[in-house]
Amino acid sequence: MLLIFQLGRPDVLPVDDFGVRNGFRIAYRRRAMPTPKEVLRYGERWKPYRTAAAWYLWRAADRAKQETTVL
Repeated sequence: MLLIFQLGRPDVLPVDDFGVRNGFRIAYRRRAMPTPKEVLRYGERWKPYRTAAAWYLWRAADRAKQETTVL
């Protein structure tokens, strides 16, 4: 998180982060939680903008959480 939010690095994908992994699961409609290794392998195609991908994955997880609490 330090690399993303304090140093502004554009190519960081925190694959061990639960929010990133859950957002990946939601965005790609998977039943099971992906492993960090799977997210890392898939994230190679997002180079050199993996930080932006992480933001989108966090947002997907947040949005899914908001939809379940509203209903």
